[in-house]
Amino acid sequence: MNSSEDTRWLAAAVALAERARPLSRPNPAVGAIVVKDGIVVGRGWTQAGGRPHAEAVALEQAGEAARGAALYVTLEPCAHASERGPACADLIAEAGLARVVAGVEDPDPRTSGGGLTRLREAGIDAACLGDERCRVSLSGYVRLKTTGYPETTLKLAVTADGFIARLDGTSRWITGEPARAHAHRERARADAILVGGGTLRTDAPQLDVRLSGLEDRSPQKFVLTRGEAPEGWTAIAEPSQVAGRGLQYLLVEGGAEVADAFLAAGLVDRLLLYRSPVTFGEGIPAFRAPGSSGVPKDWRLADRRPLGSDTLEVYYPERNEGA
Repeated sequence: MNSSEDTRWLAAAVALAERARPLSRPNPAVGAIVVKDGIVVGRGWTQAGGRPHAEAVALEQAGEAARGAALYVTLEPCAHASERGPACADLIAEAGLARVVAGVEDPDPRTSGGGLTRLREAGIDAACLGDERCRVSLSGYVRLKTTGYPETTLKLAVTADGFIARLDGTSRWITGEPARAHAHRERARADAILVGGGTLRTDAPQLDVRLSGLEDRSPQKFVLTRGEAPEGWTAIAEPSQVAGRGLQYLLVEGGAEVADAFLAAGLVDRLLLYRSPVTFGEGIPAFRAPGSSGVPKDWRLADRRPLGSDTLEVYYPERNEGA
């Protein structure tokens, strides 16, 4: 099969993987498709709690049709033993697949290349394409495994003149309903969400997901404070303390001091600005030292799109090639 077909099927697997995020935690959100003679005979994504894996779900659906078929999976099949279930490389070998195409190699040292090697030893044509869409789909998992930190998104609602609140701290609502719905979608894709102690005390935010059908995806709640956290919250005193907690995707919702703390620590991987046409004239600025574009220097605009009367702007730091 040619590479364009491989890429097309991997893109379909990426779409399936989206259904697993973030419910698959602590495991990555993976998508898998079994194809035979150009027809999908099985598909799957990582189930809630991390098991069964995407490959196991797809193979079970395919049944005997998997023999001689091709498997497209966003992440290299695992090769390590687990009390929670068999290694996917072994399941694939037993199913009699002819070919396996993985999007990216697993950075987990327990597998890292070992899954593909095991498949080849079983006589299966196994390849890893290093597919960009698969890498982006798994970016939080890859960051966690390689650095110990989650992929962190800083989300701010700002006025047209760059303020996140009036001088008295009031800000509700800067943006309209479409922008707020999009922000809730971002919450539904995060493992955890974080605000500052001042925001918690002033606004008492719920930080849940209020989109129909996605209420069960409300993230774990963190607060940046040197004080105590209320029940149901986890307190951290420094941004660096988000490391080592098994989080893949963290959404930081502000305010200004929290934004500055995470930016100063170099821990923000993506910046979401929901920009309103409203102006305040004066107020609390989103950033302490914005560049000429209104965001910190050395950040590049990757996407801009309308959300009702508001505009979503997506930025990445120049050090980060993700987009």
